[in-house]
Amino acid sequence: MKNKILVIEDDRAISELLCMNLTIAGYETVATYDGIEAQRLLLWNEDADLAVVDIMLPGKDGFALMEDFRAKNLPVIYLTAKDDVASKVKGLKLGAEDYMVKPFEMLELLVRIEKVLERTGRDRKVLMIRNIMVDVQSHQVLKDGIPVNLKPMEYDLFVLLLQNKNIALGREELLKRVWGEDYLGECDTFAGGKKSAHSVGLLNNNQSVNW
Repeated sequence: MKNKILVIEDDRAISELLCMNLTIAGYETVATYDGIEAQRLLLWNEDADLAVVDIMLPGKDGFALMEDFRAKNLPVIYLTAKDDVASKVKGLKLGAEDYMVKPFEMLELLVRIEKVLERTGRDRKVLMIRNIMVDVQSHQVLKDGIPVNLKPMEYDLFVLLLQNKNIALGREELLKRVWGEDYLGECDTFAGGKKSAHSVGLLNNNQSVNW
């Protein structure tokens, strides 16, 4: 089952961009464009796992909605153009898990969402794509129900690509997130594709994949 993200953003272009990228990243999304509608969704028992919320909303602003979020025990990431320190402090003191300022990088937002879901115990630990299932808790990969043996770095790379399918990840970003910040070894191992060929070759019978 996918994590569901409630997107509360009055700019429809930004809302559509958020929902598109969240869907690509494997999340289910529900979008609303004003505070009153968002409050109704919460009252109707919308079972979201996290809310990405603008502050300057028509009807009821993002700060005023925090009481409704707390009543539902719903983690919140504020995503707003309000970049002053007072607003950041207010949002965090009200109970937001994180606070991001526009303009923003989508990849950074996706990482922050992932970390908030992990921190709050709401991340759903099974990833699915076509005939492949990944149990993130047990580090088990199944293809057509049959276990696939991956080395630790192959597994980490495969999960990273799976969580960011259709999102361009640069070489440095992949090295940093799979090999670590202090990676100082030879980079030709990665460039040669030996570590990645197996992991990205799981998705079809020809051992190749188009993300």
